[in-house]
Amino acid sequence: MQADFMALVFRMESGREVPVLTRFEGPVTVRLSGRVPPFAERDLDRLLARLRAEAGIDITRSDRPGAAITVEFVPRRALQAYAPTAACFVTPGVSSWRDYRGARRSGATDWTALTVRTRAAVFIPDDTGPQEVRDCLHEELAQGLGPLNDLYELPDSVFNDDNINGVLTGFDMLILRAIYAPELRSGMGPDAVAQRLPALFARLNPGGGSGPPEWRSPTPRAFAAALDGAISPRASGTERRGAALRATAIADSAGWTDARAGFAWFLRGRLDFGSRPEPALRALERADAIYAASPLTSGAHRAHVAMHLAAFALTQGQAAAAEAIAAAAMPAAAESRNAALLASLMMVRAEALRLQDRPAEAEAQRREAVAWARYGIGDEAAIRRRLGDIGALSPLGHGGAR
Repeated sequence: MQADFMALVFRMESGREVPVLTRFEGPVTVRLSGRVPPFAERDLDRLLARLRAEAGIDITRSDRPGAAITVEFVPRRALQAYAPTAACFVTPGVSSWRDYRGARRSGATDWTALTVRTRAAVFIPDDTGPQEVRDCLHEELAQGLGPLNDLYELPDSVFNDDNINGVLTGFDMLILRAIYAPELRSGMGPDAVAQRLPALFARLNPGGGSGPPEWRSPTPRAFAAALDGAISPRASGTERRGAALRATAIADSAGWTDARAGFAWFLRGRLDFGSRPEPALRALERADAIYAASPLTSGAHRAHVAMHLAAFALTQGQAAAAEAIAAAAMPAAAESRNAALLASLMMVRAEALRLQDRPAEAEAQRREAVAWARYGIGDEAAIRRRLGDIGALSPLGHGGAR
């Protein structure tokens, strides 16, 4: 935990070192701005309540200008002009999109130049679906408050670019509680912070977790770069598959059997799914075996793999197997509050039920899937496309959208 804390706080995703710990000193206010979706206020209020209760941060929502953190919804085209690969992002030293455009090349928006945090802004596209808005609020607001890094080796955290966890976990809340503990303060360097961490975590987490500590080697930049390439929306299919192959090779060479190895094999299976079904199946089964071995990855992580295993069974006409795999994964998807994944699993199960000539059950499951998808996916046209894509996996080849 202490090594994770130091890596999250004193290093950025780019690899740049952060010279001192920074946080907001005193009460923190958060304001919504721009074309705010109607569901954003509810999800923000729930998040702030958790931050107060679980992380001990004095944080409230405000409707007045001058809030410590502004969450502004901006046109997607405008955001992508400045950050083409980001779904959303947070930056220090500004309170509006206009401020950011004027200051982004100055030291005001450089996290490594701060000695204390006084202002920050989170920017989210104003056409984003409900679940993605919620996920952006969780990760970007948390990074605005504290950790600046993402680590592929963390199995139970939103501070991991695998995007398995969309909402702040118990681990994340403990990291934030430690950052805002009275033993620490803005301006402290790594050595001073490291000296205080053993006693600090002994106080905050006296049990030290439910089992023996899990040692994880740091993730080399080559592996992180390979995974980044495998999930990059700007890379071609061939480039993404090559990156996934490099990632699994690095994981095998290092002897990893943890979450990052599981994710590498999951990506390899997902990228091979449409063109190389048998290698895809083997990669997905390997990812599932890795995830199943740890209680930290046996839930939501396996549910993501199960979605693809169920879809594969559907393509083979194995309707009963597809239904069973999807149904078994649905509770984990619900527990992780991933409505998009839950909806997709339900869509696969509905198609499997239809193949088994159980039309009434299939229609009921399809309707429930669409209801969850309205939060998880949002856009009605995108929901219809997802139904159509899953329906097209069936040997009967129907589009599924109605």
